[in-house]
Amino acid sequence: MPALIWFFLLLPAPVVELMLDKPKRSSLNQLTRMLLRRYDCGVRPVVNWTDPTVIYIDFIIQSILEVDGQNQKVTTSIWYRQIWTDEFLVWDPEEFDGINEISLPSDAIWVPDVIITEFVDVSPSSGVSYVYVNSSGMVKNYKPIQVVAACDLQIYAFPFDKQNCTLTFRSWLHSVKEVDLAFWRDPDDIASDKRSFMSDGEWELLSVPSRYWRLHVDDQDYAHIQFNVLIRRRPLLYVVGLLIPSVFLMVVDVISFYLPPNTGTRISFKVSILLGYTVFRVNLMDETPATSVTTPLIGVFFAVCMALLVLSLAKSILVVKLLHHSEREVKEMSISACLLDKYGSSCQSFGDSMFTSVRTLNDLDQSSGYEFDFSSDEDLVSLGEPLPSVSSPRLERLLHQLTTIRSNLQQAEENGAAHTDWLALCYKVDRFLFRLYLLVLLAYSVTLLSLWGSWSSV
Repeated sequence: MPALIWFFLLLPAPVVELMLDKPKRSSLNQLTRMLLRRYDCGVRPVVNWTDPTVIYIDFIIQSILEVDGQNQKVTTSIWYRQIWTDEFLVWDPEEFDGINEISLPSDAIWVPDVIITEFVDVSPSSGVSYVYVNSSGMVKNYKPIQVVAACDLQIYAFPFDKQNCTLTFRSWLHSVKEVDLAFWRDPDDIASDKRSFMSDGEWELLSVPSRYWRLHVDDQDYAHIQFNVLIRRRPLLYVVGLLIPSVFLMVVDVISFYLPPNTGTRISFKVSILLGYTVFRVNLMDETPATSVTTPLIGVFFAVCMALLVLSLAKSILVVKLLHHSEREVKEMSISACLLDKYGSSCQSFGDSMFTSVRTLNDLDQSSGYEFDFSSDEDLVSLGEPLPSVSSPRLERLLHQLTTIRSNLQQAEENGAAHTDWLALCYKVDRFLFRLYLLVLLAYSVTLLSLWGSWSSV
């Protein structure tokens, strides 16, 4: 003891003051050093190695960030909690100033190897590097994570689809003899818990049912807890942006059937509608999900709408073709065409021929004493009746010309009546095809609405 006193007396005064003023370690520091001094984070924390470590799991979904139908994956933000008992992290709170709970680095203690089997990718900044430990050895590992998980997406009923994506938790290495899983809360409470879910996005959370099951592999049972995330898409955005414009274009196409078919207005109008619909579909191609296995029903809807527009255009082209075909035939059989073929290449030749015939008749009237009155059609037609026998060759030639004119006029009248009948027939064909088109469109609309309705009511 005197030697120790002489030691302090020989030390310099600043050193003695520094040693006397050195603070004591805090109770928290002492507790942490005591717990981790001989702790081995690679050993499962049980005194009896035959006792399994039960990992309690809790699950709360916060939001649906992205649904990728082409790559079949879903990005979600969840709050994931693991709770277990570590028999090596136990202390008496009375010995450490009543400290009942502390936080420890997660890499300094044993952490279960529980993973999500559907993991495709996980955000590197989603983990929390600390856990809470209480005096009884209960460890609470709370961590919000952003999970990119594989999901079997059924997009056939888009945009009225519902999805069921599973997140399965299991220990990667340990069987139930070493690590078992259990629910921290009642499964019914987990299924109906929507307090933290962001409900203002595209997806609506329906429920999160869960179940516990075991998988037998290589004479070992492995515990699994599966959460089914049931979500439903809100279709308002796609109905307003995709379906309603398509319906409007189809309605305009139906109304265009009331344009007269004997003009080119209907054809040009329908071509404009088809071109506008094509541009509309190209601009909104990225709005619809795409998969290499199945085609969404809305894709079938757009394809059928395009086919109906093409069918409508083809129907109008057929009617116009029939109308113009009849008009060309009537022109070929008309008086002017016949006279042009017989007397010249212009309509003037027919007028000259008529004028020559009338002048000849006037001359004949003055020379032979016969009177011809052309004031009415009846007198003109009467020229074809037998006249008194005249031996003049000039008169016989004139009568032959008048007979030809009379027959051409009768043929023109017959062709005009045939043209009218043909127009009436073409209009009947147009009405029949229009009604058939409406019937096909109605049947398609009813089928599509029933399919979408059945999917949305499931």
